[in-house]
Parts: sequence; structure tokens; C-alpha cells
Amino acid sequence: MIKYIIKRILVALPVLVGITIVDYAIMCAAGSPLAMLKGPRVSEAAVAAKAITLGLDQPVYVQYFVWLKQLLHGNLGYSIKNYQPVGSMIATHLGPTLLLMGVSLLVSIMIAVPAGIFSATHQYSKRDYTVVTLSFVGTSIPGFFLSLLLVYLFTVKLGWLPSSGMSSLGTGGGFFDIAKHMIMPVIVLATSMAGTNIRYIRSAVLEILQQDYLRTARAKGIGNFKVINKHALRNALIPIVTVMGMEIPVLFGGAVIVEQIFSWPGLGLVAMSAITNRDYPVIMGVCLLSAIVVLAANLITDILYAIVDPTIQYK
Repeated sequence: MIKYIIKRILVALPVLVGITIVDYAIMCAAGSPLAMLKGPRVSEAAVAAKAITLGLDQPVYVQYFVWLKQLLHGNLGYSIKNYQPVGSMIATHLGPTLLLMGVSLLVSIMIAVPAGIFSATHQYSKRDYTVVTLSFVGTSIPGFFLSLLLVYLFTVKLGWLPSSGMSSLGTGGGFFDIAKHMIMPVIVLATSMAGTNIRYIRSAVLEILQQDYLRTARAKGIGNFKVINKHALRNALIPIVTVMGMEIPVLFGGAVIVEQIFSWPGLGLVAMSAITNRDYPVIMGVCLLSAIVVLAANLITDILYAIVDPTIQYK
């Protein structure tokens, strides 16, 4: 397993470099941050001086290699907008994003696994159709629309929940205060993931329930609860783990929109602000972290395969 992990990391390094090249090219093609400075009160000489200061007077490939050289020295650069180190900005806002993602993933699993098993064990019944229909609704409803709907219902109409931020102004942001601010963002993220995962889990469990060894287990008098939750679920975990592994990058991307709507102080808010201001260093820092999350999620998924199924051997 250790040799396999080292091999995967070595393969991931050139992939990571390739991703940064594509990201940098797309970012530069979208426009220069110097365009944000131009105006009637800013002279061409001032813009040219700013370009030299930021290194934007060089060809794109030279700019990329300068950024890559700084990265290899552990320096992600400085924000063009507020001149703060990009590394410290990401570190400051990473915690809220991981908290929101982790809780949303946990809630989606707690909903999807029991609902998927229940749907599979009541195949073609009214309860099965109800669960499947709700899963389609959860998958289909856009995150921004559900966010606005929840804000209108729970904040504007009922006044039960705060609509923005991570804690109330003037408070220390205790556990219950943060939890209260998390309810709506978590509902939005977990609804979409649970809707998708329910159908995958239902299909995986249905396939396992047709196996001969489960019929044998039932014939031996083992209770239905034990047959499903001990024997069937364990063997259905491999496709479930695959789905969960794919959800992490999707969740990381979906959090950008949700954080923007709810003003959650995470990386999504930072990324949207950087894109609006064409803040190259911050955009590249967030893109680099996103690529690392995707590659790490794939590696963790492969490791979980071996934990779930001991017969899997990696070389």
C-alpha cells in the first residue's frame, strides 16, 4: 500500500503541473488585472509602471514560470487587491470551508445511506417511489434557488435563522451561534449530494440483495436487519465509497456559490472576490488547492477500497 501511495503521488505531480498551466492560460485569456485600473484619473504611465511592478509586462509563459518558481519556494505570492500573502489568506478562510464541507458531507451520508437502503428493501412500493422522487427533486433543484428560497422562508418570513456570516455581530461566535448560521448552507449542499447518493446506494444494495449468499443467510434464520446491515451493506460499500469520493470535489466547487449567497467566510467568498477583481495570485492559489483536493480525494478513495474489501491488492 505504501509503494502504491508513493507511485500515485509521483504520477499526480505532473498532472498537478498540467492543471496549473491550463488554469494560468485560461486566467490570462480572461483579461488582465490592469484593466481594472484604467480610468480617466489613471494615466497610461501609471498603468505601465504597475504592470512592471506586478511582472505583467512579461509574456504569459514567463509570468507562469515566475509564479511556479515562487511556488517551489513555498510562496504563493501576494494579493494584487489588498497586498496580503495569498498563503495566509487561504489558511484563514480554509477552516470555515472545511467545516461547512465536512458537516454537509456527514449530513448527506446520514440521509442517503438509510434512505437508499430503505428504498432498495421496499422496491416498487409507494415508499420506494416516494424516496426516489424526493431524490430526483433534491438533485434537480438548483443550489442558488434553494438558498434564496430558504432565506425567504426562514429569515424574511419566519425570522428564525440568520441569512449571512458565520457568527452574529458583537458575539464571540459560540458553538450554537455557528451551528445556527450553518443550518441553511448545510441544507443546500447536503440536499444535492443526498439526492444523487440515494439512487447510487439504492442500485448498489439492490444488486447485492440478489446474490445467493444472502438467500442462504436468510435461509439459516438470520434476521433481516442483520442480513441487510451486516452482509449486504458491507459488500455494497465499494460503489458507495466511489460516489462519496467523487462528491468531495463537487462539494468543494458547490461551496463557492453557497458561500457567496450566505456570505460564509470561506474560500468560496475569497475566490469570487478574486475573480471579480482579476486577482491573479489569489485565483491561482485557490485553483491549486482545488486541484490538490481532487487528486487527494481520488487517492483516499482508492485507499478506502482496500479497507472496505481486503481482497483488493495494490502494487
